[in-house]
Amino acid sequence: MSVTFKALENILERYPPNSEHLISALQDVQAKFNYIPPEAMNAVCEHLGVPLSRGWAVATFFKSFRLNPRGMHEIKVCLGTACHLKGGARLVEGLERELNVCRGHTTKDLSFDLDTVNCVGACALAPVVVVDDHYQPNTSHRKLRKVLKDLK
Repeated sequence: MSVTFKALENILERYPPNSEHLISALQDVQAKFNYIPPEAMNAVCEHLGVPLSRGWAVATFFKSFRLNPRGMHEIKVCLGTACHLKGGARLVEGLERELNVCRGHTTKDLSFDLDTVNCVGACALAPVVVVDDHYQPNTSHRKLRKVLKDLK
């Protein structure tokens, strides 16, 4: 989604020009665009009367803010002990090849984010991959290919 003046205006009109609204405004920008684009940061800071350096400091301090575009779908591969022992690392390697992306990054077409997590709390279902908050238990490369195909 491209950043438009109208979309930013709709967000900013909800906030009086006061620095106390910085985090809330940035959260709304991220909810709208799926990340905080530089031009949106400029508009938010200008509207709220906040130095641009403070806006970036806040956005980089909190892990919940994203400064790069996100993929439409989020894939998290569990690498906890049970998942690791049952092939979690091989699943990550297969996804990296299949999607042509390294873990911790987004595919060039912005379709997928690929990441690893330490544990998803479903050890009895190992290996587990979470795709868009849906647990994929006892996952194999074949099962993942089908899930990815269905998402495309």
